Amino acid sequence: MLPTIETIVLPGGRIEISLPELIPGQKATVWIAVDPAPTEKRALSEILGDYPGGRLFKTAEEVDAYIREERGSWER
Repeated sequence: MLPTIETIVLPGGRIEISLPELIPGQKATVWIAVDPAPTEKRALSEILGDYPGGRLFKTAEEVDAYIREERGSWER
């Protein structure tokens, strides 16, 4: 069995494979698995800010104030 080979996709979507064990004219079957494109890493706060309406709270203090207000309403 031949080894697994990693290669870079060339311009025009071309892939080149060269193995000395391959015989010219011999039939070969090739399986291709493409690694997913790397994604840009973003802060969670930035991702949440992209949602419709943005972030409900901009600071931890705003969150604390909201929670205090909610808890106070339970006791009324």
